[in-house]
Amino acid sequence: MTQSAPIAEKQLPKIEAPVPAECSFLFTPEALAFVGALVERFGERRDHLLVKRAARQLAFDKGTMPDFNAETKAIREGDWTVAPIPADLLDRRVEITGPAEPKMIINALNSGAKVFMADLEDSLSPTWEKLVEGQKALYDASRGTLAYSSPEGKSYALNASGLATLIVRPRGWHLPERHVTFNNKPIPGALLDFGLYFFHSAAERVARGTGPYFYLAKQESAEEAQLWADVFAFAEDYISMPRGTIKATVLIEVITATFEMHEILHALKDYAVGLNCGRWDYIFSVIKKFHALPEFVMPDRSQVGMGVHFLNSYSQLLIQTCHKRGAFAMGGMSAFIPVKNDEAANEKAFAAVRADKEREAMNGHDGTWVAHPGLIPVAMEVFDRVMPQPNQRDNLRLDVQVSAQDLLTIPKGTITEAGVRNSLSVAIQYTAHWLNGMGCVPLFNLMEDAATAEISRSQLWQWMHHKAKLESGEEITEQLLVRLAEEEMATIRATVGEEQFNAVPYTRAHALIMRMTIDPEYVEFLTLPAYEVLSA
Repeated sequence: MTQSAPIAEKQLPKIEAPVPAECSFLFTPEALAFVGALVERFGERRDHLLVKRAARQLAFDKGTMPDFNAETKAIREGDWTVAPIPADLLDRRVEITGPAEPKMIINALNSGAKVFMADLEDSLSPTWEKLVEGQKALYDASRGTLAYSSPEGKSYALNASGLATLIVRPRGWHLPERHVTFNNKPIPGALLDFGLYFFHSAAERVARGTGPYFYLAKQESAEEAQLWADVFAFAEDYISMPRGTIKATVLIEVITATFEMHEILHALKDYAVGLNCGRWDYIFSVIKKFHALPEFVMPDRSQVGMGVHFLNSYSQLLIQTCHKRGAFAMGGMSAFIPVKNDEAANEKAFAAVRADKEREAMNGHDGTWVAHPGLIPVAMEVFDRVMPQPNQRDNLRLDVQVSAQDLLTIPKGTITEAGVRNSLSVAIQYTAHWLNGMGCVPLFNLMEDAATAEISRSQLWQWMHHKAKLESGEEITEQLLVRLAEEEMATIRATVGEEQFNAVPYTRAHALIMRMTIDPEYVEFLTLPAYEVLSA
C-alpha cells in the first residue's frame, strides 16, 4: 500500500486503552497513519457539521419547518443516475443485520440472506473491547478465515460458498471514540471504524470479487453525505484504488435527510448504490427534531407503524427517488423475532413480519431487513413471489406525489399507561444491557437496539414536558413517571431474578433514563451520556 507521506513524518493517533494481544496487528504504524490522515483532513469538517446541526435545531425549536431546498431544485429535477452497481449488490431482496461480533458475523454470512450488514453502530455497545474484537472479526471474515468457539464448546465457521455479501456500518458522525486520540482529542468513531476496516480489507475484498461496501448511518444532509464522498475519494487515492470502488448505501433515518434524498445521492454519485428506510431512527428523529413543539407529540409507539401517513409518504418518496436515479430502495427492519415455546405468539409475529414485507415489496422496495435468521425464509418468500426479478428499479413510481406537509403529518392516537410502562421498561432494560456491553437486546418478543430505546426515552420526555394525558385523562407528570418507573424496576427484578439484576446495571440505567426524562433540556442522543458512563 502507498502512503501520502513517510510514517516518520506523521503524528500518529494515540491508543489510550489496552489492545488485546490477538488484535494488536490491527494497529500497525501504517494503519494508524491512515486513520490519522483521515482525522487530520476531515475531523474539523465533521466538527463544523455538528455545529451546523445544533444551529438548525435551534431553528426547529422556534417553529421553523424543513422543506425542499429551492437552491438545489436543479439537482432534484436533473437527468442523472448513480454509477453502475456491482454484480454482488444487484439482488438484495433480504438483508440481515446485527452487531459485528464473531458468532453473529458467521451465522449471518451463512444464513442464506443476500447481504449481511455488520454493525459497528446501533446494535453494538461501543466498549473498546467490542470494537477492537469486531474489527478483528471483520478482518478474518474478509479473508474467509473467521471461526468462533462458544463458552459451551460449540464451534462456528464460515461456509465454503454461498456467503451473504458483507456490508459494514460505521458509527454516525456524532459519536466520538475516547480510546483513540489525535492532538489530545478523541477522534470521530466513524473515521476509526471506516479507517481500520478499509485499510486492512479493502484490497482483499476486491481480490475476492466483491468490494469495500458500507452503510452510512444518521446522515442529516447532503453536505454530510459529501463529507463521506470526500473521505471515500481520499481513501481510494491513499491506497491507489480506482475511484468508485467503494460503494455505500445511505440510511435515511433523519427527517431532514428526506428533504435532500436526491441531493444525498448526487453528492455520493460515484459511490451510492441506494437508500434505506431506517424506520425506527426515523421515528426517533421526528420526535427529536421537533421535541419543543407540542403539536408533534406522538401516541404510543405501537400505534406508529409504517402505514401511518408520514411514514408511508417517506417510504414511497424514497422508492421514487432511488428508482429515478438507478439506485436501490431498501425497506426497513421489522422488530419482531421468533417466539420460542409459544406457537400462537410466534405465528402472530410471523404474520406481522409477512404483512410488513408484502407492503414493502408491493410498494416497490428492492429488498428488506430482518434481525433474526429465522425470519429470512418469511421475507424471502414474499420478495420471491412479488419480485421474481433481481430488483425492481424499473418501477419508477411516477404516481407518487409527496409534499412537505405529508412528511410532517403526525398520527393521532392514544397514550396508554401500558404504553408508558413499556417505554420505561424498554429504555431502562436496553440501556442496562448496553452499559453491560450488549447492543442488541430481545425484549417483549421484539429485537431492540439503540434506535428503539431512543424512541422510548424520547417519548417519555415529550409526554411529560408537554403535559400529555393518558387515555384515562390523567396527566403524565414527573411524579407519575417516577412511580411507574419504580414499579417497572420491581417487575424487572422479579422477572430476571436477584442474581441477574445485580449483574446487569439496571440501577444505573434507571437513574440515567429518569435524569434525561426529567431534565428540562432534551438530550439529543441517549448514547452520548451513556457512552460517558460506558467508557469511564
